[in-house]
Amino acid sequence: MVFDLLRRAVERVAEDVRVALARDPAARSALEVLLTYPGLHALWIHRLAHGLFERGYVTSARVISHASRFFTGLEIHPGARIGRRVFIDHGMGVVIGETAEIGDDCLIYKGVVLGGVSLARGKRHPTLGRGVTVGSNACILGPITVGDGARVGSGSVVVKPVPAGATVVGVPGRIVHSREPRPEPDLEHARLPDPVSNGLRAVFQVEHTIELRLRRVEERLGIRAPEHEPAEAYARAALAAFEDGAGI
Repeated sequence: MVFDLLRRAVERVAEDVRVALARDPAARSALEVLLTYPGLHALWIHRLAHGLFERGYVTSARVISHASRFFTGLEIHPGARIGRRVFIDHGMGVVIGETAEIGDDCLIYKGVVLGGVSLARGKRHPTLGRGVTVGSNACILGPITVGDGARVGSGSVVVKPVPAGATVVGVPGRIVHSREPRPEPDLEHARLPDPVSNGLRAVFQVEHTIELRLRRVEERLGIRAPEHEPAEAYARAALAAFEDGAGI
């Protein structure tokens, strides 16, 4: 029985290393991953702590998870359920609550919080489906479900359920795109729609249409209208600058 447990543990570690090599272009060798990837170290320690937690050794499990937090920078409650081939890249500042559940093949970046919003006992943390990608510093709060293959943009705060294959960005998080769920996480998670710039573009388009109609009315009435082009050009330049990262 002991040898069987050791064999399965070695197989899971080897699987985790292969996943890290596949998803992180900075990884150059299995030895490098084994020695220097805190996200994997935290997951391996969590499996031990979770096993103790499930068997009723709660205090021992919490002590182990606390030590893991000190050495790895990730805080994973031993009660959390984490699937296979989950990869936590960098990982510093990641917090995963007691009743959180993470499906197979998920990709999580640094600073992510799977937190609760209630003091009541029971299910109070999120559930991530299979192949979910969660960008850096995103917060997913409450007993909500993020569907298979969904993407959560960096810095987003998600407080409502997310359908499978959807993309969520913003504070609070809003669904800006839907697609067919994929079994593997999307490594191109930085290419996300911007709902604010899309909204501004729609406003400028409506404003431009109204200006054209107003000009026609002024021409029919023989009213000498002021020059509109500079203001329109300024508005479009402001939108272009905003999309490039400038403030509103």
